[in-house]
Amino acid sequence: SRALHQRQTTSLHHQTHNKMVRMSVLADCLKTISNAEKRGRRQVLIRPSSKVIIKFLQKMQQHGYIGEFEIVDDHRSQKIVIELTGRLNKCGVISPRFDVPYDEIEKWIVNLLPSRQFGHLILSTTYGIMTHEEARRKKTGGKILGFFY
Repeated sequence: SRALHQRQTTSLHHQTHNKMVRMSVLADCLKTISNAEKRGRRQVLIRPSSKVIIKFLQKMQQHGYIGEFEIVDDHRSQKIVIELTGRLNKCGVISPRFDVPYDEIEKWIVNLLPSRQFGHLILSTTYGIMTHEEARRKKTGGKILGFFY
């Protein structure tokens, strides 16, 4: 009966693993990058990909937190291979995507980033996905997606 019990538990595990509930594709992506960076990996594979993930990565890349990344299209879902540079300390998703009016950006910076000098919040605004500096320049608020530093 012990073998049977083990067989049942493994089949249960398989079911839960195959149908793992994705809280958010972006959250998974940032967690994977963060873990790989902590382990000192040179590159990391992200799947699935999404437009939001790509925009988020572009911002991280523009500010030099990650290296090149390549979108690999295998017919089902796109994958992304990201070169890591060792510059990233932390990145994360903010869920739910709270509304951040223009005049409250400062409050979020203070709460999420280690100092005013470095780190970036990513906002989804009517002008697209951008860092908090860009949002300030455009004098716009938005919904917060996440942060990195």
